[in-house]
Amino acid sequence: MKRKEYGFTILEILTVMVVIAILVGVLIPALTMVQRIAKETQQRAQLATIEFALEAFKGDYGDYPPSDFLNSADLDYCGAQMLSEALLGWDLMGFHPDSEWNGDGQDDDDNDEIYPYPLDQDNPDDIANLKERRGPYLELATTKVFQLDGLFTNTLQLKGDTYVLCDVFGIKKVRLSDGSIVRAGTPILYYRANTSKKVMNETNWNENIYNVYDNQILVKIVTDKKNLTAQEESLTLADTSSSFRNFRDFITDPKATTPTMIWPYHPDSYILITAGDDGLYGTDDDICNF
Repeated sequence: MKRKEYGFTILEILTVMVVIAILVGVLIPALTMVQRIAKETQQRAQLATIEFALEAFKGDYGDYPPSDFLNSADLDYCGAQMLSEALLGWDLMGFHPDSEWNGDGQDDDDNDEIYPYPLDQDNPDDIANLKERRGPYLELATTKVFQLDGLFTNTLQLKGDTYVLCDVFGIKKVRLSDGSIVRAGTPILYYRANTSKKVMNETNWNENIYNVYDNQILVKIVTDKKNLTAQEESLTLADTSSSFRNFRDFITDPKATTPTMIWPYHPDSYILITAGDDGLYGTDDDICNF
């Protein structure tokens, strides 16, 4: 008697492989979309938390923190760094009401230590200093805050040992002081509206409701890491030939703009801009508070 043999034919195996390939082709884009939506939702939640913190800061001090880089004494402190100081403190130990928004945490004459470093818990003056502070307005353990020189090897004019809040996308690995490796996003840009101004034009940067230069050096630092072509860079907020025009168009509120007047989102408060998954400011995947 002949024994009957069981098995799959080549045609059957190929059919199964084709079906699996089709399923993978369908599921991978769907999974990618779900992951992207989850990240975007997480990012919007982070911005909402920052907005609540900024309202608390305003409640304590009467206004939102400044962002004007051009008024910084040493030109080493931009809007993103000021946002971090306001909500966490220059040294992450709370905001001091006498802050003069300098990269070194001191006053303009360097005679008074607004943020003593390092703090001495046995020093009565340092304890009194801590009692004068408010905040932190964000939960430090869950806040994505990093030093600039931990994120970038070259921080240009910006003070490298100061802090910035980063988005949730975690596009690069960063080594912390304890040797651990974590994922860090891109710094969140912060611009405060100049409510005494009523225009957004290209003739005088300081006369605009929002000033592109408040974070422009940080934008350049981030973009330079990407090694973009001139054409690619022209689509971002870093394009030096048309940086203001790109920025103005990006923050323009189409519902409030007329043929003779360009009007930005949130002209009476502030705007927050995150770089999104591509790590570039001014592109389609950016998530902002407008």
